[in-house]
Amino acid sequence: MSQTIYALSSGPGLAGIAVIRTSGMSSAAVLETLSGRDLPPARRATRVRLTDPHTGETLDHGLALWFPRPASFTGEDMAEFHIHGGRAVIDAVLAALGRLDGLRLAAPGEFTRRAFDNGKLDLTEAEGLADLINAETTMQRHQALRQMEGALGRVYSDWRARLLRALAYLEADLEFPDEDLPADASSGVMPDIAAIGVEIEGHLADLHRGERLREGLVIAILGAPNVGKSSLLNRLARRDAAIVSVVAGTTRDVIEVRMDLGGYPVIVADTAGLREAGDQIEVEGVRRAEELAREADLKLILFDATCWPGLDTATARLVDDDSLIVVSKCDLAQTDTDSKLGGRSVFPTSSTTGQGIEPLLKMLTDAVATRLTLNEGPSLTRARYREALEDCLVCLRRAETAVALELATEDVRMAARALGRIVGQVDVEEVLDLVFRDFCVGK
Repeated sequence: MSQTIYALSSGPGLAGIAVIRTSGMSSAAVLETLSGRDLPPARRATRVRLTDPHTGETLDHGLALWFPRPASFTGEDMAEFHIHGGRAVIDAVLAALGRLDGLRLAAPGEFTRRAFDNGKLDLTEAEGLADLINAETTMQRHQALRQMEGALGRVYSDWRARLLRALAYLEADLEFPDEDLPADASSGVMPDIAAIGVEIEGHLADLHRGERLREGLVIAILGAPNVGKSSLLNRLARRDAAIVSVVAGTTRDVIEVRMDLGGYPVIVADTAGLREAGDQIEVEGVRRAEELAREADLKLILFDATCWPGLDTATARLVDDDSLIVVSKCDLAQTDTDSKLGGRSVFPTSSTTGQGIEPLLKMLTDAVATRLTLNEGPSLTRARYREALEDCLVCLRRAETAVALELATEDVRMAARALGRIVGQVDVEEVLDLVFRDFCVGK
């Protein structure tokens, strides 16, 4: 924290503009040294000529911005240089910064880590920022932006504040039994402790909606060999993601393609054909296909129109409430559009002609939206939040049934600490490196 850090904060590669930022006590001196002029007005873009202080060489003409502490992203003095995005220009400015005393290149996520350490962000907001940077779809952006703006952190901080208030009453009864305190000081907080437990239970009962939106909902394409699974994947992906062949058993492993369906992220997976395998490689492929069938959020179950309505029993047994039934190769054989399988609608398609693909995509998008649509309240987005909340809930339930005031007090204290771990207020050293290691350099 005593050193001033610098990094390229815009993305690598050729661009019209690149942004290099510094953070730390030397930022003002750095800006003055490279620009050869006094500090510009705070938070106002100023045109400058950047020069190498060691050689006097002109590096570039660009914009400089000055962000004095504490009103900056990191809470420290910060400077930004908006320069031309050519590789040579970027390298020259970074090299000039690297030769200045007291400066070093930032580690991944170090700017955000300093913002957290200086109280500018809580841990959920920092993680929301990471999700916003990595967002690939509209709904991922909406969820990440809401979290970065503090909606999720406020929920957890409010629960923690209420528990700390209850803890104060419990400890007062415990530590000062002879003082003139209200007779129901400790017992009066138990209803709020129970209410917090109910609220946490409701928050946890979200079917992992926020986590699946963040990571992508998994859709498995399943069926017998040569039924058209790879062709359907290519048609959905609008590119040749999987090899297509008339030879049965071409696909031996799971092939995954990330897609955006109506703003929702999905991972569509092609799988090996379900049959009695002929060699060890195919045995493993079938095992992985069956494993994915159990774990997938949605399944596209394929049957061949040339064999319909005769059923492949190995495939038919996979049909459940999370399945859409697709009949492929309808350009080779007609399939009744009113056909049903176990009372479920059937989608006749042809990956060759495109027949039925748009209706299938619409139904698939609706099914994904049903599972991932955001609630009014902020969504639980990470496994570590869920683990901490489950720990908190166990402590609260134990406190409600504790036979001694000392035990109830300790359980409430542990529940509050579990919530504090989420937002980064207690016991977070062990998780900080995990949180910030996946940030890009310069953020």
